[in-house]
Amino acid sequence: MSTSSLPRFLCLLAACAFIACAPRLSASQAILHLLVENTKEEQLVTIQLFDQDAPATVNNFMQLSEKNFYNGISVHRIVPETLVQMGDPLSRKKDRSATGTGGPGYTLPAEIRRKHLRGAVAMAALPPTLNPARASNGSQFYIVLRPEPELDKDYTVFGQVTGGLEFLDSISRRGRDTNDYPLERVSIKRIEIRG
Repeated sequence: MSTSSLPRFLCLLAACAFIACAPRLSASQAILHLLVENTKEEQLVTIQLFDQDAPATVNNFMQLSEKNFYNGISVHRIVPETLVQMGDPLSRKKDRSATGTGGPGYTLPAEIRRKHLRGAVAMAALPPTLNPARASNGSQFYIVLRPEPELDKDYTVFGQVTGGLEFLDSISRRGRDTNDYPLERVSIKRIEIRG
């Protein structure tokens, strides 16, 4: 290699290294259409899906969304400025006694590669003491509203909120009962998959 082509080669090498280290994003997005029952206002939350880092989880989420599984399911857990959780089919019912325990009837293998940054979307799961394989619930997911590094090693992050995070912040601050169930119903009208 001539000395004149060495700088070009080094630039090409640096560019390849940058691409290899860049975060892997998916072209897929999920748009949650959330309905606040008392006001009938619809709010949109956009999620970038990480199909390269959590392929089985993203594929399952997309399939359930396309089959309208999530339609009518409500937010069933809020912790002020910490998290918002949804995805339990039992939350469609007025009886809240079993809410938080439902799912599609199966679990998903852990795909733990991403961090719980503000806006991270992750699958719910039983605690590691009861679930050493860290298998995820088949449908329940949560969105963290602040960094939660203590969750990084135990739960599968499969997306990142890119729009509507302020609305989720406001949901988390609304009234809740002693089980963190919101007093005002916020439900998923539908989830639209793009890409």
